[in-house]
Amino acid sequence: MTIRLRPHHLLCLLTYVGKGYSAAFVANYDRIAARLSAGEDVVVTDGPDDICAPLLDGAEPHCWRASVIERDRHAAREVGALLGRTIAPGARIALTPARLAALRGRFAEGGIRAACGSCPWSDLCTAVAQGGYDGARVVSGR
Repeated sequence: MTIRLRPHHLLCLLTYVGKGYSAAFVANYDRIAARLSAGEDVVVTDGPDDICAPLLDGAEPHCWRASVIERDRHAAREVGALLGRTIAPGARIALTPARLAALRGRFAEGGIRAACGSCPWSDLCTAVAQGGYDGARVVSGR
């Protein structure tokens, strides 16, 4: 199986520590973090993904907002430049230990944070990165 992720969630997964929009969102994200940690690959999607699933039942889910789509655009460009490949719908990515370390290193330096500018979780993510990713739930088991 593969996990469907939109581009900016390639950044969010780096600092996920079990906090989120609702209990259902956190439970879902915990399952995804465990799957990623067990070595499941990612397939990049356009728009809402497996992480968004618990939020899509609301009247106006933020997952479809232009600001979120803009985050995806920034993240795809920066993550793609770091990994040396195009990050577009259908791209498959294995989160190897080396890739996860490279992403986290650059994120901590602020090098792949253009997508984070207007995100309400940005301060938490900065704190997690500055703390050496202590408590981050996605670990690479490969």
